[in-house]
Amino acid sequence: MVSEQKIRINPEKCTGCRVCELICSATKHNEFNPKRSRIHIVKMERFFIDIPLVCRLCPNPLCAESCPTAAIKKEQNGTVHIDEKLCTGCQQCIEACPFGSISIDLFNNKAIVCDMCAGNPQCVSWCPSGALELAHNQALSQKKRWEAVAKTAKSLIKKWKIPGDEYERYYGKCRSNDV
Repeated sequence: MVSEQKIRINPEKCTGCRVCELICSATKHNEFNPKRSRIHIVKMERFFIDIPLVCRLCPNPLCAESCPTAAIKKEQNGTVHIDEKLCTGCQQCIEACPFGSISIDLFNNKAIVCDMCAGNPQCVSWCPSGALELAHNQALSQKKRWEAVAKTAKSLIKKWKIPGDEYERYYGKCRSNDV
């Protein structure tokens, strides 16, 4: 049975504090070392943008398909597991991952990826800005649907010159009923 939980990232809320990287490395390796984290913050300094990257729990992970030693497997709970004994550090999984979610632990030259901390991801628990959330797939799809509708509605309201306060009053009611 595949897990219905994923880490949802809201880059608009990310402050770039990197607490998620520190807590991940502390949880997994008992040290505060962002290079050993399974979540990474990509900083675009020029634009003041910080974007967290974490495993997307692909239904058919390309990282697993690319692994020549079969060290990477998709678990029943939906997470990707890397068997350190089989991993050679060849980095083919890094090249295959379209999201940049896998990295190499420089201390043992083995691939590492988020395992959702057995269903209780510490990065989510410790994120001070709320940029990381633990969400169910159904809630994610409903939220994305609503965001797409809201974006389209905003552009139409602007085009049709409908007063903004009317939209905000309506949108606020709809948002409060959202899952």
